[in-house]
Amino acid sequence: MNRRGRVVAAVLLAATVTLGAAGAPGAVAASGRGTEQQAGARLPQATGPYPVGTTSLQLTDDTRDDPWKPGQHRTLMISFWYPTTRPATGDDRAPYMAPAAADHFGSAGSVAQSDYGFEPGRTDWAGIRTHARADAPALPGGKRPVVLYSAGFGDPRTWGTGLVEDLASRGYVVVTVDHTYDASEVAFPDGDLATSVFPALMAQPGLDIGALLRKTLQTRVDDTRFVLDRLAGLRHDKQLPAGLAASLDLDRIGMVGHSGGGSTALQTMHDDPRLKVGVNLDGQLHFPGPDGTGVHLPTVAEDGLTRPFLLMGTQNPDSGSYHQQPGWDALWQHSTGWHADVTLTGSRHSSYTDAQSLLPQLARQGAISGEKLTEDVGDVRPDRAVLATRSYVASFFDRWLRGQDDHLLDGPSPRFPEMVYER
Repeated sequence: MNRRGRVVAAVLLAATVTLGAAGAPGAVAASGRGTEQQAGARLPQATGPYPVGTTSLQLTDDTRDDPWKPGQHRTLMISFWYPTTRPATGDDRAPYMAPAAADHFGSAGSVAQSDYGFEPGRTDWAGIRTHARADAPALPGGKRPVVLYSAGFGDPRTWGTGLVEDLASRGYVVVTVDHTYDASEVAFPDGDLATSVFPALMAQPGLDIGALLRKTLQTRVDDTRFVLDRLAGLRHDKQLPAGLAASLDLDRIGMVGHSGGGSTALQTMHDDPRLKVGVNLDGQLHFPGPDGTGVHLPTVAEDGLTRPFLLMGTQNPDSGSYHQQPGWDALWQHSTGWHADVTLTGSRHSSYTDAQSLLPQLARQGAISGEKLTEDVGDVRPDRAVLATRSYVASFFDRWLRGQDDHLLDGPSPRFPEMVYER
């Protein structure tokens, strides 16, 4: 959530590669608007040894009213990403976004358009493909550690696909969660499209930003705990591809999130012992008061954590070292579990998302300005940012969910001189 880092993230909690690695721009497609062409882009290839499968599932919490739409039950979309038996090729690759979501994501007035500065209608979001095979059977081989992924406030669950695919290719089952009416849009199987309530809320006079932040974070924590509940009951769910439910090791669960999703990961760790570890990708941990000033901490920052966590900051003006952020500093001082902090030199708030690989491609085709590109992802080399993000996140989960330590997190690494390390 980058420009939402002004519009919604000034409101919302999170403040809230090179083409050789990211891939050359995809073929341009006719936009349907006369002769104008749409920009295309490709996600970077996953680096692990396993082909990746994906499937999506709708979940309804019959015990909870939707906090954004009172009078209806809370309904979410989640996706699974997991090792499978053979790679996807050509049209077998699952789309990056559902068609209705793709149309809305790049449209004028959408949260994404205001956040990232896309030229409305200039990008063929529906034409971007993942590297995963839809509804593929899970690779046999026993239970695998599970990682939940939560995107930034206002972002869809797809906005971290590059990282998620890479974790799945390394042998994890990753579950991505769309937070309905928070995400820019959520497409449901029946054709409904639920769009974000944030633009309307932001326009209300006298808005209490801190109260909105607390409500948003609590809603996301409740969503995450509901998903954890449902994972335990999926063993006999015939909607899932063969072998997927049986592959979930629910004794080894971690969570990673970007921006407000990173804040959600750590707050859920605090509230729910089923999450063993967590990674926060540039998500703030403090709220303003009713007058928009002051520092008010969520309970995770006040109490700290007893289990391992990793903070990954950027060189956004409101980020950086944990010393510079009141919520991160409080969490650090109050925590007894293992923890570390790294900051990616030259990065900006969206450098840990798909923006880092996709936006440079789109800028070269005129779908986003150079100024907006720098504001979103800084001047770090895209391939290095992608590699660093994947390497540090995988190293953390390998160490604490698999007992496999590559020692990347022991201290500053000559492999990644652009990462500033603190313990």
